[in-house]
Amino acid sequence: MEQNELYPIFLKVAALEVLIVGGGNVGLEKLTFLLKSSPSAKVTIVSVNFLPELIALAQKHNAKIIEAAYHNSFLEGKHIVIATTDVIEVNIQVYEDCKQRNILVNVADNPPYCDFYMGGIVTKGNIKIAISTNGKSPTLVKRLRQFLEEIIPNNINELAENINSYRKSTGGTFSEKVTALNELTKSLLIK
Repeated sequence: MEQNELYPIFLKVAALEVLIVGGGNVGLEKLTFLLKSSPSAKVTIVSVNFLPELIALAQKHNAKIIEAAYHNSFLEGKHIVIATTDVIEVNIQVYEDCKQRNILVNVADNPPYCDFYMGGIVTKGNIKIAISTNGKSPTLVKRLRQFLEEIIPNNINELAENINSYRKSTGGTFSEKVTALNELTKSLLIK
């Protein structure tokens, strides 16, 4: 059986420079997804054409819009790049240019040309859960996200805040704190 060997990581994208290449529906989807999770993300979008909805969203979040054809000079200072054009040759060029510069890249809907996938995300306050099918089924990711959004209680963030307060006020060694917190949270397991 194939196993998902992706390593989940939560990036502080407000401290990184993100480039989206393409201003159409897929670019809008990726920008929406990114800004929903990280509203203060630093994003630049480059494209020859832009959907009005993408422009409005970019302006709302102070994202930079550049109306131009892709050129590798747009990669300068970027940490993450997402290629979303409807021209496969452009997307592959973006991928190759990023690989030469050790920049993480995602070519939308083309798993062989991705260093990472943008999975489903469930957020309830400080609780954030990422979901991946290893690029196999975005539809399943969507359904799992909907399921988790329904079953995770809305007050879960309150619990996280209370546990954090307890954690800060608990004395002892690191090991003793871990033991105390494990004891406190073990009742969360549903048997």
